[in-house]
Amino acid sequence: VGFVFQFHFLLPSMNCIDNMLLPAKIGGCKTKEVKKRILDLAKRLGVDHCLEKYPFEISGGEQQRINIIRAISLKPKILLCDEPTGNLDSKTSLEIMQLFDEIHDKGNTVIMVTHEEEVAQHARRVIRLRDGMIESDKLN
Repeated sequence: VGFVFQFHFLLPSMNCIDNMLLPAKIGGCKTKEVKKRILDLAKRLGVDHCLEKYPFEISGGEQQRINIIRAISLKPKILLCDEPTGNLDSKTSLEIMQLFDEIHDKGNTVIMVTHEEEVAQHARRVIRLRDGMIESDKLN
């Protein structure tokens, strides 16, 4: 299970590459393979220049992209996302949604909470809540 938090929760005492490698190290995974995946994703999402920087040295949008890479670095079967594009501009949000679409197309589950209609349109199923109650449940 991967988690994309609304607030990135990067460890301030670690640089970005170490933050992204942390789940692999904790999980006892082969960090060489994970690091290659991280480097590829960092280049794709335009944060490869941030790898040696600390979270306080990069923008909120860059921190969020680092957070997303960390969450998907181990190829989770289930990805839980809380406002994953909230700190991102529209172009970057679209890139992230395309990435999530690819993850889903490979047979993985992506569960996302969002207030953004454009983001919700990428979902195969949209459940709308109002005041804690289901307002609608539709397949796209």
